[in-house]
Formats: sequence, structure tokens, C-alpha cells
Amino acid sequence: MSEHEIFKEFGIEAAHRLPHVPADHKCARLHGHSFRIAIHVRGPLDPQLGWVADFAELKRAWKPLEEQLDHRYLNDVPGLENPTSEHLARWIYERLAPALPGLDHVQVRETCTSGAIYRGS
Repeated sequence: MSEHEIFKEFGIEAAHRLPHVPADHKCARLHGHSFRIAIHVRGPLDPQLGWVADFAELKRAWKPLEEQLDHRYLNDVPGLENPTSEHLARWIYERLAPALPGLDHVQVRETCTSGAIYRGS
């Protein structure tokens, strides 16, 4: 049976600093991003509904994470003490996976041209 992939994008505004980079690195200083997060779910089409999943399910699963991340200092979020885009993508994936069967990967963009993808273990 063939599979399809859907995605939904969300945005958060958040501040962070990277504590393990050299002191003179620009990311050692407090700064913020308009992060774009894309949640990708893969699976077969439901034969009756004609979709992989309801986009509302993705939104519902995302909402509690948005409340923990949006307009926050990410370094203070448990599990994000070193909040690189790579760690943020994994953190989001691990919390979404139980609620979203078929979760394939999470993409985090910290700028228009830079980001990270986590596909799970």
C-alpha cells in the first residue's frame, strides 16, 4: 500500500543562547528567533476519509508544546538547556510522537535559510 506525507507548519518567537560555544561566538549572547516548525506525518490514506490524518490532530498535538515554547527563554525549558535547533527538533519530536501515529520528522527553521530536521531513532 502506498504512503502519503502531510505536514503542518507553526511559528514561535523565542529567545535563547548557546552555552557551550566559545564566549566570543555570536550565539553565546542572548538573542531571539522567529522559529518555523514543520510537523510531518506519513502513512496510508484512510480509504473513507481520503487523508493520512486530520490537520486538526496535528494542531491539537502541537498546542501544549507551543505553550511551553512560545515567547519563552528556551534555556529555561527542561530538556533544552543547550537549545540548538537540532536539540529543539528532537525535543519536539519526542513529545509529539506519543500523540501522533505516523510522525515522520520535525523540521525547525531558526532563520529563512538555516534549520534542522529530526527523524527519530
